[in-house]
Amino acid sequence: MLDEPRQTRAEVRFFAQNATFERLWPLIRARVGEVFDNGKFSHGKQVAQLEQRLREYTGAQYVVGVNSGTDALVLLLRAAGLKPGDGVIVPAFSFVATASAVVLAGGVPQFADIDPGNYALNPGAIETALTPASRFVLPAHLFTSIADMASIREIAGRNELTVLEDSAEGIGMRQRGIHSGLHGKGGVLSFFPSKTLGALGDAGAVLTNDPGIAGRVAALRHHGRGGRTLDHFPGISTESGLIGTNSKMDDIQAAILLAKLTCLDEDIARRRALALEYGAGLAGIPGIRRRPELGPDDVCYVYLIEADRRDELAAYLAEAGIGTETYYPIPLHRQPCFAEFGPHPDLPHAEAACARALALPLYPDLEARDVHTVCAHIRRFYAEVAA
Repeated sequence: MLDEPRQTRAEVRFFAQNATFERLWPLIRARVGEVFDNGKFSHGKQVAQLEQRLREYTGAQYVVGVNSGTDALVLLLRAAGLKPGDGVIVPAFSFVATASAVVLAGGVPQFADIDPGNYALNPGAIETALTPASRFVLPAHLFTSIADMASIREIAGRNELTVLEDSAEGIGMRQRGIHSGLHGKGGVLSFFPSKTLGALGDAGAVLTNDPGIAGRVAALRHHGRGGRTLDHFPGISTESGLIGTNSKMDDIQAAILLAKLTCLDEDIARRRALALEYGAGLAGIPGIRRRPELGPDDVCYVYLIEADRRDELAAYLAEAGIGTETYYPIPLHRQPCFAEFGPHPDLPHAEAACARALALPLYPDLEARDVHTVCAHIRRFYAEVAA
C-alpha cells in the first residue's frame, strides 16, 4: 500500500541532477580541466573523444557532434539531399523541432497521424500524407520506444522516400539489435540536460553509416569547411564548398557528456526501475487511461500517462509541489507557425494524445519514495477532486 500524500508540499521537481553532478564531479572537473589546459573550447579533443565513444556505444560508423539536437536535424536533412520545396512526412505529435527543422532546411512538413500505442508515426498514415512533392519520411522516437521502422522502411521504399530519424530521445533504444538513428540513412541525438544522456546545456549529434552524409554534416557544422578533421570523410574539400553554419559542439559540453557516459547504462536501468514503481503505483486508478507497458528494449526517457481531466490534474500536482510537463499541448499540424503549409487534415490520434498526455518526474536522482508520493497525490485527485 502506498503512503498517503503528506499534507505539506511534496516538492518533487520534474527534473534535477544535483546528486549526479556531485557524484561525477571529480571526473567532470578533470575533463573540464583538460579543456582549459588544451585551450581549445570548441570542436576539439573532447568532442572527438565523445564522437568515438558514441560510435562504440551505438554501433554507428560515423558520429558528428553539433551544438543541439535541432541543428543536428537541420544539418542531417541538408546533408541527405533535401532540396527547397521537398516534402518531408513527419508525425503530428512531437516536439516542434521535428517539423521546424524541415522548414529551416528548406523543406515542407507533411503531417501524418501517430500510432496511439507508441506515439510514433503510424506507418499506415504515410501514404495518406503522401503527395508528388514527398521525398523524405522522418519518424520521431518518443518517450520509451522506437517507431515501427521495418514497416516504415518498407512503405518508404515502395514510394521512393528517404528515411531519416528524429531519434533525439533515443540514446540506448534499440530495435532488432539496431540502435535508434541507424534504421534509415541517419538520425540524431539530443543532449539537452533532461535527456537520458544530458549535458549542462545544449548539444547534439548526427548518427549515420553513410560516409557522404557524415562528411557533409561535418562540413556544414563548421561553415562548410573541411580540413584535417574531415580526413576520414571522402569527397569533402578543405575549402568552404558548402554554405554551412556555426553548429560546432563546445568541448566543455563534450567533457560533461564523456563523464556521464560512464554511468549511462546504470542510469537507464535506474529509470526503468522507477518506471516500474510508477506502473505499480498507478495501477487501478480510474482516471488514468493509459500508462507505459515496457518492452525489453525500451528506454524510459519520460514516463508519460494519459489522464482524464489532464490539465486539472497537472494544476493539482503543481499546487502540491510536484512538477509535470505537458508533452505536447498542441499537435504540430495545429501550430500557427505551420499554417502556411496547410490546409491540414484532422489527425485524431495525435489530437487525442495532446489532450490527455502528461509527463511525470523521471530521472536517476529521483527516489522511489518520490514516485510513491506522486502516485498517492494522483490517487487522491481522482478519489476526492475529480470524483
